[in-house]
Amino acid sequence: MQTNPIPSSHSSLVAVGDSFTEGMSDLLPDGSYRGWADLLATRMAIRTPGFRYANLAVRGKLIKQIVDEQVGVAAAMNADVVTLVGGLNDTLRPKCDMGQVRALLTEAVERLAPSCKQLVLMRSPGRQGPVLERFRPRMEELFACVDELAGKHGALVVDLYGAPSLADPRLWDVDRLHLTAEGHRRVAEAVWQTLGYEPEDTDWRTPMPATLPPGWVTRRAADARFARQHLLPWIGRRLTGRSSGDGRPPKRPELLPYEAQA
Repeated sequence: MQTNPIPSSHSSLVAVGDSFTEGMSDLLPDGSYRGWADLLATRMAIRTPGFRYANLAVRGKLIKQIVDEQVGVAAAMNADVVTLVGGLNDTLRPKCDMGQVRALLTEAVERLAPSCKQLVLMRSPGRQGPVLERFRPRMEELFACVDELAGKHGALVVDLYGAPSLADPRLWDVDRLHLTAEGHRRVAEAVWQTLGYEPEDTDWRTPMPATLPPGWVTRRAADARFARQHLLPWIGRRLTGRSSGDGRPPKRPELLPYEAQA
């Protein structure tokens, strides 16, 4: 994890990305999602009066959609901090042009870096399991591009992929694609520290205590439920060219004052 050597307060934050940044699956009682970006904004708001926050993320977005729909809007806001996480949805598609993904990510960084005081990029977390192994080469190619762009444009990189704690399946929701509330809390802590703020949890990388794994019957039942409720609908959307984010507006489209949430 790269850390800003000069801690400072920031008066505004704009988050750009897909479901990871929207906050799935950190579900609130009212049915909305919170997520690491909201948690980070809350910490910043407590520290800085008049703090402003926008979250342009929409679930399911590919990197081209992020560039076309979010990057220009974010750049025009001229925020102190902009976070950009994108491209992982592309790597999970059966057909993926990694050359195009790298080019679009490069365009996004080149447009965003001059528009803010600090651009933050991430190496997204990876859950243990056969799905990650299948797509690992693409993911690592994406993350190599992230590292290269950060070096060229002075962006910070939060290495979530290299954090043992975030590989633990217990920090992932039943859909096996999105982090739980505890996972999002750890991501918020990681970004907080990368920006140079005093740590609130020095052990966010530390794995959860070991527990006995579920039995064979329990695992098979969970696999069947996952396939029925999440995998098959996901495949159906891929085959029909649909996305879970179709028609959905950004989470917080304007850069407005943000009150710290409980």
